Amino acid sequence: MSKQTRFFNASLAGLVAVATFLAPVVFAASPVPPRLAARPATQTLASNESPGSARLIVQFHKGTAVSKSSTRKAAAVQSAAARAALGMGNGAYANTLSASHVRSMGDGRSVIKLGRRLSETELSNLVLQLQMDPAVRNVQVDRMLRPAAWVDDEYFYQQWNFSGSAAGGINAEAAWDASTGSDVVVAVLDTGVVPHPDLDANMLEGYDFITDAWVSRRPTNDRVPGAFDYGDYSEGTYSETDDCGPYAGPSSSSWHGMHVGGTVAEVTNNAIGVAGVAHNAKVLPVRVLGRCGGYTSDIADAVTWASGGSVAGVPDNQNPVEVINMSLGGPGACDAVMQSAIDGAVARGTVVVVAAGNSGEDTAYFSPANCANVINVGASTYQGGKAYYSNYGPLVDIAAPGGSGDPNEIPNGFILQAGNSSATAPDLDPVTGTAYYYNAGTSMAAPHVAATAALVQSVVATPLTPAEMETLLKKTARPFPVPVAANAPIGGGILNAARAVEKALEPPCDPQVEVCIDVTQLFNRVNAVGLSGVTGSETMYSFEAEAGKPLTLLTFGGLGDVTMYVSFGTFPGPSSFQHRSMRSGNSETIRLAAPQTGTYYINIVGTRSYSGVTISARQ
Repeated sequence: MSKQTRFFNASLAGLVAVATFLAPVVFAASPVPPRLAARPATQTLASNESPGSARLIVQFHKGTAVSKSSTRKAAAVQSAAARAALGMGNGAYANTLSASHVRSMGDGRSVIKLGRRLSETELSNLVLQLQMDPAVRNVQVDRMLRPAAWVDDEYFYQQWNFSGSAAGGINAEAAWDASTGSDVVVAVLDTGVVPHPDLDANMLEGYDFITDAWVSRRPTNDRVPGAFDYGDYSEGTYSETDDCGPYAGPSSSSWHGMHVGGTVAEVTNNAIGVAGVAHNAKVLPVRVLGRCGGYTSDIADAVTWASGGSVAGVPDNQNPVEVINMSLGGPGACDAVMQSAIDGAVARGTVVVVAAGNSGEDTAYFSPANCANVINVGASTYQGGKAYYSNYGPLVDIAAPGGSGDPNEIPNGFILQAGNSSATAPDLDPVTGTAYYYNAGTSMAAPHVAATAALVQSVVATPLTPAEMETLLKKTARPFPVPVAANAPIGGGILNAARAVEKALEPPCDPQVEVCIDVTQLFNRVNAVGLSGVTGSETMYSFEAEAGKPLTLLTFGGLGDVTMYVSFGTFPGPSSFQHRSMRSGNSETIRLAAPQTGTYYINIVGTRSYSGVTISARQ
């Protein structure tokens, strides 16, 4: 007989009974601080985050030939673009990025418009080249200021996790200028849902996959259409006969699936409640958790079915999903049944997002977070550091807001989303039953990532593969404002929804007209972990250095052998470099006692295949 494992929801509530923040919050009867007191008036965005072309503000030295001609000013910028190897990104255009003089400012500076949007790396390279021009006195990016995205939901001001101004936010508001997740379906494998005015419009019918009537609280063991949450409460007296195990005690219904689904696609701009990250996407609720949790066999079948695979006895899913969220887990290795289901979903093109877990331990010991081919999500706080409870380790791919879980930090210690007011079976009265909950956990972090994947898939011409999506989200993550301990990593940074969408929309590189090198920016003292490559592979990084401060670049850890090449202002490689470290193994170090101000490029080359390597820049 095969072993079955019960899985529990991965919210902090599922592991720690803290009544002070598990109770529903019915805001209609609660005092609410003024909206404007909690919202910034504006947010600053790089010009390449706007729909139009990038622009520069250039100050030319007075008296030079260039300063006297608008045509020459544009030509100077175009020449710098050529030196920076910036093409139009399309073979049908001229090889060099075009530039045009827009106008002169009141102080004599010139506004120059470029022929397309540029990435931050491209902008940095162009500015560097212009600064080297003797006719140029000063240059800066013409950055765009605009009103912060306005959402009229009553308690949106408490959703710090969506903000671009909160240290720990994912900058979802800026992402909404380009995508809100239209035409994408996200499966939430969880406790199911009950009617809620802030969820219903974005919920598909779903399915109940629980095959144990005691767990589901349905009359039979049959799987049935719909994903109605009968409540996951349990009886208990802290005795050996408690429902969910000896001395487990009683527990109230969590309405966990509603909370998670709300983060993905809560109805937004409807003047009630709160918002969702991908609020024009649809959620396919799949009930796999009930009283005391859920079984591996049911969850694995749900993964297969939601992603478009066939499951005996269940009609095929008419809404195959592009993303699956599993905010659930339990201790143990990733077994063959779960891994097979995940592999099948990924092969069908479905991105699988999983919560890392809330035990404050290495996620390698918790499934399905330790399964291959998933995006493993750790939890960060309002301040942008690691949540104390979050599992960690090399298997964690990225962090997203989960909250601190400290009851003294409401609302900024929690994620606010929809629920039901009942502690047991759902209250279906639309007035008394409607509620919103503060909750914390990696369960809350994971749906931010799943929803951002939906934002990306909604706007790209060809959907990204699961591997491409993971790479995109990790490369566009922003550094932790609060340093994370090297022995407890939760990925290379915090999810950045706006940057992920922006990067996905960048025109593909055309090697016939430009240098196609993908560059990942390093941030001071923020380790980039989990690097891997094959023999001969080259992976390029950049670091913005300051003069007068010694700079150390190093790699360490993992298996295999790498060589590190470094150059200032240009891409280094085995045949052209300024500095090199080629020790046996992965411990490479380059120290620059007097670095220049500007961009250093670091090329990590696989002397032989390597994995689990960390790279760091320290100044």
